[in-house]
Amino acid sequence: QVQLVESGGGLVQAGDSLRLSCVASGRTYNDYVLGWFRQAPGQEREFVSAISWSGQTTIYTDSVKGRFTISRDNAKGTTSLQMNSLKPEDTAVYYCAFSRGGAPGFPIDLTIFDSYDYWGQGTQVTVSS
Repeated sequence: QVQLVESGGGLVQAGDSLRLSCVASGRTYNDYVLGWFRQAPGQEREFVSAISWSGQTTIYTDSVKGRFTISRDNAKGTTSLQMNSLKPEDTAVYYCAFSRGGAPGFPIDLTIFDSYDYWGQGTQVTVSS
């Protein structure tokens, strides 16, 4: 079992920055992917960003490219999402997600919900205009 705890959400104005953090604990072992999703009221949960175990591979949804940066610290079991130039449309509950990835030679789509094995409780981000 793996536990994920997010922090860092809040209420900010458009153009401001926030940094979300997530701590993974439990039977994490190594070589796992960490990701961020978000869900706005009345909307489906959508992919935001993900980072590989080495940190060398990062992916972002188009709407946050150039504004958000994902990082991780494997020694601490954490991932962070630096969010700059926030917009009202970024308002959502942000969820941290954990994926063991696919078997060797069988890559999985890390932008979809079903590719992740564990989820955090979420942290609210509200951006006012």
